[in-house]
Amino acid sequence: MYSGVFTQILKEERGLYQNKVFCFIHLSVQEFLAALYVNLTFINSGINLVEDKQTASKWSKLFRKKNNSKYLHRSAVDKALESPNGHLDLFLRFLLGLSVQANKSLLRDLLTWTGCCSRNNQKTVKYIKKKIKNNLSLEKSINLFHCLNELNDCSLIEEIQQSLRSGNLSTDKLSPSQWSALVFILLSSEKDLDVFDLKKYSASEETLLRLLPVVKASNKALLSSCNLSERSCKALSSVLSSQSCNLREVDLSNNNLQDSGVKLLCGGMKSPHVKLESLRLSGCDLSEKSCETLYTVIDCQPPSLKELDLSNNDLQDSGVKIMFARLKSQHSTLVKLSISGCNLSEKSCEALSSVLRKQLSNLSELDLSNNNLRDSGVKLLSTGMKSQHCKLEKLWLSGCNILERSCDALSSVLSFQNSTLMELDLSNNDLKDLGAKPLLAGLERPDCALQTVRSQIAGTNTMFTMVSQLLFFPKQFEDDWASRMCGCNLSEKICETLSSVLSFQSSGLRELGLSNNNLRDSGVKLLCDGVRSQQCVLEILSLSGCLITEEGCTSLASALSSNPSRLIELDLSYNHPGTSGMKLLSAGLKDPGWRLDTLRYGENV
Repeated sequence: MYSGVFTQILKEERGLYQNKVFCFIHLSVQEFLAALYVNLTFINSGINLVEDKQTASKWSKLFRKKNNSKYLHRSAVDKALESPNGHLDLFLRFLLGLSVQANKSLLRDLLTWTGCCSRNNQKTVKYIKKKIKNNLSLEKSINLFHCLNELNDCSLIEEIQQSLRSGNLSTDKLSPSQWSALVFILLSSEKDLDVFDLKKYSASEETLLRLLPVVKASNKALLSSCNLSERSCKALSSVLSSQSCNLREVDLSNNNLQDSGVKLLCGGMKSPHVKLESLRLSGCDLSEKSCETLYTVIDCQPPSLKELDLSNNDLQDSGVKIMFARLKSQHSTLVKLSISGCNLSEKSCEALSSVLRKQLSNLSELDLSNNNLRDSGVKLLSTGMKSQHCKLEKLWLSGCNILERSCDALSSVLSFQNSTLMELDLSNNDLKDLGAKPLLAGLERPDCALQTVRSQIAGTNTMFTMVSQLLFFPKQFEDDWASRMCGCNLSEKICETLSSVLSFQSSGLRELGLSNNNLRDSGVKLLCDGVRSQQCVLEILSLSGCLITEEGCTSLASALSSNPSRLIELDLSYNHPGTSGMKLLSAGLKDPGWRLDTLRYGENV
């Protein structure tokens, strides 16, 4: 008892009758030994010491026969929940932890029985989750989360998230120590903390501030539309500047951060330890002042920021011009920039054109949608895109008040020998057939720069894309050359040109979206000439809302029958195909010669 080890565990005292007794200096040792004793007794004799004595004697034979730990665990859970002061909480966690295979291996000389603990533990996990849903006190709920953690339950984080969202764990009533316990459980769980989504816990600033250690350990933080203010920015600034912070992506979109919040946030982003690569601040009530603040971050050392989204903020031409000046710097690593809906005009295009011509610029993806750029702005932009130093691969110009005259300027970009442009979005502009034709014709030219780029990039195809809906960052197509021209005021006349593209030997067009255009049956009939071609590799065709009737459907069915088409998805919703038209196409779904497996019609999108 006088060894160095025992003096740190046991303490000698005098009892009520002056007898020599020993007590544990740290009660957790006592709880562990109690759990070990109960577990060993159950394994060796089948007696459940957690239950009342009469119950133990009644069921001991059954336990000895089955040696099923779920009975022991359930009774221990129930006893711990009945305790008014939580004196069995730590004992319960130790008891459950002893049933995990990794821990049993460490105590193999004591725990000689090696039955199937995994199946029993899963039953215990299920039992604990059922108890969590019973409106328990905060302390009891948190202790049960600790228990799930001891059992290495993979769904532990989801259970905590569900409890916070449902109100079983009220964020308003949690004390600082209880929040600390939750944070400890989340950080010590075996579940990967790659993505932190605040909405899965509780979309509030208080929850974010309490869970900052979890945010710090994550690679991506999704915090959009969570009623955050500059108070959150100050806290996140501290997190980002920490050397141990793992954050690579932060989405703060649609929060009222204002310029003052961004200024606080950028303070942490200037730290040499910051690893942040992607920052989204769309719809955060920012002005040109934030551009001045971000100006210093883009050029900071060492550079890390690669993606910046400032969409739907009133930055104006004066604001973005400040940022564009930094994009010319040798230190800028910015690759993606989204400034959609920022009240920009052709003046911004002039400044941007200068950036694209600079050899030091790394900008490869640019979203300028929903700005009043007009044809004059696109013309200025095209000048920069024809520079040999331009690295731009994806450009979004949806809803920019562009007319057919812009298509000539963009067509010259597509035919430029050194062009790197892979994806172009011109949706929601009044291009008409006259504007779309020169762009589509470029796909057939042997000297088209798009074809040159395609041959230089192994494993991918170049894309000419006109996207119908406003997308935050449109999905990247892999091994696809997609063309979407939805809602561009096209008529049947464009279908003849498209048919020629589909028939072209070098065409890689796999996805074609023509929805909400006035194509009619005559246009579909022309399009089907291309679908029949042996060169056609089209897989997805969208013709929703194109005024197609039974006649058009008959043409489509005929085209698909005459050629073992690659088409796997056809959208004819919001048309008038008629009974016979749909009957012909529906039959194709059962025809082994067709690859078609998805057919949309009626008013289903």
